[in-house]
Amino acid sequence: MSKIPKHVSIIMDGNGRWARGRGLERLAGHKAGVESVRAATEFAAENGIGYLSLFAFSEENWNRPQSEISGLMELMIDAIINERTTLMDNNVRFRAVGDMSRLSKTLVDKISDIEASTSLNGGLVLIIFLSYSGRWDIINAVNKYIEKLRGSVASMDQPVTAECLENLLSTAGIPDPDLLIRTSGEQRISNYMLWQCAYTEFYFTDVLWPDFRKNDFKRALDTYADRERRYGKTGDQINKIN
Repeated sequence: MSKIPKHVSIIMDGNGRWARGRGLERLAGHKAGVESVRAATEFAAENGIGYLSLFAFSEENWNRPQSEISGLMELMIDAIINERTTLMDNNVRFRAVGDMSRLSKTLVDKISDIEASTSLNGGLVLIIFLSYSGRWDIINAVNKYIEKLRGSVASMDQPVTAECLENLLSTAGIPDPDLLIRTSGEQRISNYMLWQCAYTEFYFTDVLWPDFRKNDFKRALDTYADRERRYGKTGDQINKIN
């Protein structure tokens, strides 16, 4: 715990397998995963992590059975309502990132309401990624840039820079993740924050998301603390800077 990352992101995976292993429907795994969200949020707040982002629902997840999607959306609405007091009591600011146009009006309204309610909280920033994909994010940023140039005096031949695109991503104003944790043993990032994870440290664990608790989070941070982040530099260059 000697080196605390500013931003930790988690791909919450394994809910379905957790439920199947107990002879339950997939939605039971998602419900059990809510307790893991609570535990991870508490741990992040207790240990000085500035940003905790959770990949809750991907753009590709819209291809799942409609019954599962409907159940998930209801679960998210209930979780937002039920956790409001906890967020306020713990000075947590809530944000949601993703293609909100595909979400129900009820869910969007609940998200807007809790974002407004927690906007002045100065502690941990909890970010939920809903209906999100990294490719969508980058394409959306490029289209925003093109729209920005249309009708302006700027030439369409003006080169696109990393800085201008970063400011148009859905995560503008949020630091890139220092550490990305994925549960359930899968070792891929599944179209998640493709731009933002360019220099992120990855940590993969076999623990299924509904079983993920504070001790599992601590193990990930301990592993992160032992790593040397070079950003393309040599170890000697890093040591001179430090």
